[in-house]
Amino acid sequence: MRTVKCQLIEREVRGVRHRLKDVAERAGVSVKTVSNVVNGYVHVRPDTRARVLEAISELDYRPNISARNLRRGRTGIIALAVPELDLPYFAELARHVVTAAARHDWTVLIDQTSGDREQERLVAGGIRDHLIDGLIFSPLALTGADLNAGSQGTPMVLLGERVDHGPADHVAIDNVAAARDATAHLIALGRRRIAAVGAQHTAEAATARLRLAGWSAALTDAGLDPDPALVAPAPSWHRADGAAAVRDLLARGTRPDAVLCFNDTLALGAIRALHDAGLRVPADVAVAGFDDIEDGRYFIPTLTTVAPDKADLARVAVDLLAARIAGGDEPVPPREETVPHRLIVRESTGR
Repeated sequence: MRTVKCQLIEREVRGVRHRLKDVAERAGVSVKTVSNVVNGYVHVRPDTRARVLEAISELDYRPNISARNLRRGRTGIIALAVPELDLPYFAELARHVVTAAARHDWTVLIDQTSGDREQERLVAGGIRDHLIDGLIFSPLALTGADLNAGSQGTPMVLLGERVDHGPADHVAIDNVAAARDATAHLIALGRRRIAAVGAQHTAEAATARLRLAGWSAALTDAGLDPDPALVAPAPSWHRADGAAAVRDLLARGTRPDAVLCFNDTLALGAIRALHDAGLRVPADVAVAGFDDIEDGRYFIPTLTTVAPDKADLARVAVDLLAARIAGGDEPVPPREETVPHRLIVRESTGR
């Protein structure tokens, strides 16, 4: 009976949320020492640290992150705002941001703006500033003036190319160099009529303009004249837009021998349109994309693509935001960070 009673008591204790004080009593140390171990303080004797860690394990102690954040005047929550979650690039990026934020014990709220200027202004203006400690933001429609006017002091890191050299830290790849590399690869294969799919000519289309500039530069480097007839606009960068752009090229009698698509979903749509037209990829038309989304690795043919280091991009963005949050109101000039990219050659260009 005594054994059964002890087991029942043990089960009840396991259901209790233990405090720092309980760990200190179990380890025979002060509460301050336990706090130092939990917070990674290095100046703790190894044998003492071992006793504290053993007590933490025995009691299944978990730090009260909410209480810690409240003491610091923070929520422990950041936000990630992107244009479209149904574009695989942004979904994959969000996963990497969540992983990077977990290293800071942060929860991530994810918001979709649909590239709508009013929605983006609400996000930038801190409509949720009572909920979040900081914001990682990929705007499509905002200007630097919008951000300057709307910012209410919430720490912010910008992604993409819409507002570079603006009022907040900014992280991106070198889109001109990346498009140049992909186009140079197609030229090296002997392709000469290289279409650019995904051109956009609105004020918001900064990424499209940079990738088009890289396409043009690579052709010029090779002594080829960029042909405006091979530039295929796309109102958005979905599969259907890529298919429609290629169908339009072919209907106009503009037959490319290679296609550089400004993202991978455009490329998947382009390959479908080429297949429907009886053209083989890559034998008749080589195709390359951007973003290295997972679908491209399992498509037939597998997709050659420019791969931004999404994990590194997320890590850099989160670390910049952490520095802003920790710095409080201390003024620090906006920082520009460029993360690396690489060209992954697969079957769609004839690996």
